[in-house]
Amino acid sequence: MLPEQAQNALDGWITAAAPVVKKLYGETETEWPEVRRQYMHGMLNLFPAIRGVSYNTTMLGSTSALCATPDDVETERTVLYIHGGGYVHGGVEAYRGLTGRLANQLKAKVYTPAYRQAPDFPFPVPINDVFSAYRALLACGSDPRKLVLVGDSAGGAMVVTMMRKARDAGIALPVAGVAISPWANLTHSGFSATVRDGIDPLCRVAFLNILARTFLAGALPTHPDASPVFADVHDLAPILIQIGENEVMLSDAIRLASNLGEARVRTSLEVWPGMFHVWHLLAGTLPEADQALCNAVRFLDDALRIAEASGK
Repeated sequence: MLPEQAQNALDGWITAAAPVVKKLYGETETEWPEVRRQYMHGMLNLFPAIRGVSYNTTMLGSTSALCATPDDVETERTVLYIHGGGYVHGGVEAYRGLTGRLANQLKAKVYTPAYRQAPDFPFPVPINDVFSAYRALLACGSDPRKLVLVGDSAGGAMVVTMMRKARDAGIALPVAGVAISPWANLTHSGFSATVRDGIDPLCRVAFLNILARTFLAGALPTHPDASPVFADVHDLAPILIQIGENEVMLSDAIRLASNLGEARVRTSLEVWPGMFHVWHLLAGTLPEADQALCNAVRFLDDALRIAEASGK
């Protein structure tokens, strides 16, 4: 049982997502921009910006991004945060609370790109937008020795994909990455898609299948850019994967961690008992969310300190 404040936040999150669910099931004629606006308004009310952090909108290449900067801290550390939402909804405003906490704890600037989304901009547009934002950070002078990636859900999968694309393009990789509840397999063929369906309060497989079809728009769900469990993951930076025990995505996160380990990528996997999809958003109301975020920050801080000390 969750603490009352955390349960209220979770219930509010489910309510905020209702317009998205109705839209995907064809139960409303409301246009997508308004559906997303309603969702982000509800999420910002639930998970508002925190004190001690300044927020401003900037451009990373052709993509708008929200930058969270801790007050009174001079830092060259940079985080590219890739928000979730099934490549269809979500948005930077919904993550002010989480990215603000991350900025404060890691003493870093956190950029969250507002990548274009399906159905108007299906695969591979969202992925390409985020990679363009990553390249723009490097072009603007961000030191790759002080740059890390964090993402949740679809964004968690994109953490791995961004590293692969950087590797294949011959440009600098980030120091490390954290994949929170990664949506790593759009075929939903793992065992937990069956045994956890209906347990995770935020993700049902039927809903995920609709999201996947909307995003893919005819592309194969096994494409490595869409589903990193099918990708070549050699020569990537260290990655921490955090997944809830109750998630339908659990087995795919485990498979992704195994693939990374077999490719000799330094990989850490945390399976959190009783936790649900992207529970980190409940930081400040749920102890497990606070601790998971603390673990992620520690992982990134350790990697950054090593890179900063080595000068590589």
